[in-house]
Amino acid sequence: MDCIYNNPNALIEDRVKDRLSRMTLQEKMGQMTQIERTVATPAALKSFSIGSILSAGGSAPFEKAMSADWADNNVYGATIFPHNVGLGATRDADLAQRIGVATALEVRASGVHYAFAHCVAVCKDPRWGRCYESYSEDVDIVRKMTSIITCL
Repeated sequence: MDCIYNNPNALIEDRVKDRLSRMTLQEKMGQMTQIERTVATPAALKSFSIGSILSAGGSAPFEKAMSADWADNNVYGATIFPHNVGLGATRDADLAQRIGVATALEVRASGVHYAFAHCVAVCKDPRWGRCYESYSEDVDIVRKMTSIITCL
């Protein structure tokens, strides 16, 4: 069977169309689904064609886990950078870009195919529980800090 999607020399658009044409509706829906790691079983991944697993959002290795337990259940040696709100306070777009390069390299090295980095939302209402993901409430500052995006 001729699989265009496996041909690295084919156009990206052709590869995507070919792959999608071979997927069932259930597989397509599964690929758009992310489940929390505590419910990710081999059977669930296979049966539902799950697209990704989230290891965050309150997920813990187990009840009363110590810091060493967290380290064992995450990417060992990964760099932890400040949240965007802290980076935005620096107003340093060059720093943001260097962090983007480091993040991209570490994510690629881990084998993970995606990163939740970085958010370019503009937080206008501090009641939003994720304002820390925004560089600022000022659109110009957020725009300046988006130099990070070209790295990921």
